[in-house]
Amino acid sequence: MNNFKRNTRALAASLVLALLAVPASALDAGKPAPAFDLAGPDGAVKLEKYAGKVVYLDFWASWCGPCRQSFPWMNEMQAKYGAQGLQIVGVNVDAKVDDARGFLATTPARFAIGFDPAGATPRSYGVKGMPSSVLIGADGKVLFEHSGFKAADRDQLETRIKAALGAKK
Repeated sequence: MNNFKRNTRALAASLVLALLAVPASALDAGKPAPAFDLAGPDGAVKLEKYAGKVVYLDFWASWCGPCRQSFPWMNEMQAKYGAQGLQIVGVNVDAKVDDARGFLATTPARFAIGFDPAGATPRSYGVKGMPSSVLIGADGKVLFEHSGFKAADRDQLETRIKAALGAKK
């Protein structure tokens, strides 16, 4: 039983240390969005590449049911507002990139995709669940964060995107 208690304490201590390594709260609106540089199916995906654009950054995983619902909506938003300066970027957090590729084969993305199997980008953004999104203004600063995705979210998210694009001018 002593080994069990020691192992339990060690596990608890490592969990506390892991939690301390993650930002305690989500990003603050008005602060610069953390930079990232990820490999993607179409080449490098870097936040700096989209300077001057409004970026809808979406964190997703292959096992996430609501992510399957969000992809058609994000494809629609990219098609509708891309010419006005919107860039949607999906960051996959699967440990195995092949899992992400399988998801993309059945649920295609018509926007930029980056793979982050190490999870550094979601950690820097304080992501706590899937999907999570961050709207970044043309000035590179965080405007808004959102967790989850359901049909009822669509109008509010589109309104936020339109407002950010209107403020860009």
